[in-house]
Amino acid sequence: MIQQFEISLPAFKRGMHPITRLVMEPVKSWPEKGLIHLFLHHTSAGLMINENADPSVRRDLDMGFDRLAPEGLPGYSHTLEGDDDMPAHIKSALSGVSLTIPVTNHRPALGTWQGIFLCEFRNHGGQRRLTLTLWS
Repeated sequence: MIQQFEISLPAFKRGMHPITRLVMEPVKSWPEKGLIHLFLHHTSAGLMINENADPSVRRDLDMGFDRLAPEGLPGYSHTLEGDDDMPAHIKSALSGVSLTIPVTNHRPALGTWQGIFLCEFRNHGGQRRLTLTLWS
């Protein structure tokens, strides 16, 4: 059986934001086993699974991404949407916009310390939209 859900995420400030609870919310009855696939409909934000226990991990990830794709490089030609836009596209390409997660025992089979994160790479990215597809 395949189920599909559209999820509207609120506008988040720039940074790594835990969304595990928001992703799980629309599914009223999780199968015993299966797969979920998450797809983010944007090119200046990303998705990732990472540590959900220590917030310093999120701050360090932000710093790492900023070092890999800094704002204001003179070589950028895509600059009409602001200094944060082209670096956001690069960061999105690095993090990716989709995740596939197994479902085991009626829930996503995340590790003990893992959570699902929206990586907002724009200073003012606005609302973001996800499609969750559940196979069981």
